[in-house]
Amino acid sequence: AQQGRVREKAYGKQKIYFADQEQLPAASDAELRGLDGEIAALSAKVQVLQQSCRQMEAELKDLNSSMTTPEMAREIEELRKGCMSYMEKLERIKSATNHVTPEEKEKVCSEQKLYCREWRRRKRMATELLDAILEGYPKSKKQFFEEVGIETDEDHNVTLPA
Repeated sequence: AQQGRVREKAYGKQKIYFADQEQLPAASDAELRGLDGEIAALSAKVQVLQQSCRQMEAELKDLNSSMTTPEMAREIEELRKGCMSYMEKLERIKSATNHVTPEEKEKVCSEQKLYCREWRRRKRMATELLDAILEGYPKSKKQFFEEVGIETDEDHNVTLPA
């Protein structure tokens, strides 16, 4: 600062030192335009390099997330084993002799429908009967069921099939 190469400014207790720009040569307009052009060219180059870098990072991420050749071979082998076990299971099912005929299936389905209808009918009759008894009963429905020993479908989490 004493030699004049650096300037000093005091702000309260603080001092700031900076280069004395008056000693630097002044740049002409042509030089400034040339530097501006160089800055623009370098900025464009930086943009292109950043874009290229982003593309390469995305490609690297894709490659890192994909399977390697040994992993792929293991996966193929596991799939083949699974396929073979399913093929064996299919052959066992096809070769089984105890197939259910459509007539037997229809008979079982019709019996199930009959029993479900009967279940609904009897449940409705029992509910109507219990409701009629409960109209004149002084205690709650739950207490009545406990005294008589009635167990409902809901107590056993049973529902009628659709």
